[in-house]
Amino acid sequence: MTTAVRVTWVQPEDLVGHELRQAAEDGRDARDIARRWYEAGGSPAPERAGASSPGAPPGLRAVAERLLDELALLESPLAGDEPDGLDAIRAACPQWPHDRRVRAAGRERLHAAWLGRAAGCLLGKPVEKLPLEGIRALARATGNWPLNTWFTARGLPAPLAATYPWNRRSAPTSLAENIDGMPEDDDLNHPLLALLLIRRHGTSFTTADLARLWLDELPAGRTFTAERVAYRNLLDGIEPPDTARHRNPFREWIGAQIRADVHGWTRPGDPAGAAGQAYRDAVLTHTGNGVYGAMFTAAALAEAAAGETDVHGCLATGLRVVPPRSRFAAAVRDGIAAAREERDFDTVVDRLHAAYGRYHWVHVLPNAALLAAALTHADGDFTGSICKAVSGGWDTDSNGATAGSLAGLLAGRPDALPDRWTTPLKNRLATSVPGFDGTGFDTLAALTHRLTHEEALRP
Repeated sequence: MTTAVRVTWVQPEDLVGHELRQAAEDGRDARDIARRWYEAGGSPAPERAGASSPGAPPGLRAVAERLLDELALLESPLAGDEPDGLDAIRAACPQWPHDRRVRAAGRERLHAAWLGRAAGCLLGKPVEKLPLEGIRALARATGNWPLNTWFTARGLPAPLAATYPWNRRSAPTSLAENIDGMPEDDDLNHPLLALLLIRRHGTSFTTADLARLWLDELPAGRTFTAERVAYRNLLDGIEPPDTARHRNPFREWIGAQIRADVHGWTRPGDPAGAAGQAYRDAVLTHTGNGVYGAMFTAAALAEAAAGETDVHGCLATGLRVVPPRSRFAAAVRDGIAAAREERDFDTVVDRLHAAYGRYHWVHVLPNAALLAAALTHADGDFTGSICKAVSGGWDTDSNGATAGSLAGLLAGRPDALPDRWTTPLKNRLATSVPGFDGTGFDTLAALTHRLTHEEALRP
């Protein structure tokens, strides 16, 4: 008896539902294709999982492949406001920052950024994929609401634990009672790969350089959503940037944004340069708003790495590299406005979930609104930044990581971060990226500092 292999995020019969959802979001009329899909026995996109249940009708995969290619030919009416090419993006941004010479970021500031990214990611890991009401219930039941420290299973009523089970893969390593160093996560793997990329090719790397690095150093099983589709496309002989477009309904999800930190950290004081680096990285896997998320994050972090701007100035700088009429820019503005108008952060979150709840929980737009709201509401405070980002749900570990990275830079040094966030990390990172397993965050900061210093000395 043979068992069908269910490979998440790449099976054509799973991708059609996601592409139909993407079409509805970007204004393409896919009604006829949707009708034919459901008449053939196709299903909507899985709400939270990477693969649907087995049992698809015979021949459905061939139908899915044909319809995916038809969907790719539909033009979006939003394309004029959401360009893809870097020159077109720059032309759409009237306040694009001037190119500036890179400064040498302080090692202590970079150390705080690494620690902040790790702590924020780890805080969000056990509740990743859980609905908002579950996150709130779990934290309240253990006296941790508003969220102020690690999640715990101690004292949690059994019925509540059964209703909202922790993330299966993360719970053994990310609850307060069992944290023992920083466990592996793609939110930390990708910054490590970015360090390798810049060490090998400098900051003038190409997208093809990144593609080759992935094939050499990144296990396919450590990729997800858009990254896994792009990886498959590379193996099929498709060249970037077509790797981001071919049968990839996740191209506007959050994956490129979680890869942007090192591009900001290594371009302190040069947000335009950071955005350009992030663009060349992002287009391997993403288009449109997915790319804007990486550019926004890199530019905001580059501003923070210079140590001369508060969190609000960093967010404003990030918006300067995003087309102002794009949905991403609108989401960031919505998050900032909600945070400024509401005293209670739960009210902010409820407001954003009402506005963006129709999107998948990994899509870049709801997460961008939440991240901007959390950072604005916390006003630079480290604990507030990561706790508010995680307490808002959606992609909890990714939002916590980016919030922690920016807040860590603003804090300026490791000892400015509360001990309860840094001590459990034990200065040790687990990863499958070759050469980095068990590395300390102080070592990573030194390597990042050296790369930044080398860039600052370039004529």
